[in-house]
Amino acid sequence: MLNNKLVICRAEKGWTQQQLADVVGVSRQTIAALEKNKYNPSLILAFKIANSFEKEITDVFNYVEDE
Repeated sequence: MLNNKLVICRAEKGWTQQQLADVVGVSRQTIAALEKNKYNPSLILAFKIANSFEKEITDVFNYVEDE
């Protein structure tokens, strides 16, 4: 399962879902789905999101094997 820290990273920047969506070029609904772990981003989108927060991808996204 892919977990993320999008809500935390957005809070640190003071960004809304829409602001992050605008920065990375997706819809606000995509960001909402990512935050709820209902959607897994492409590798490119994951890098764009991490770069927008000036963080490494592993600081934003974490993969854990399902048991």
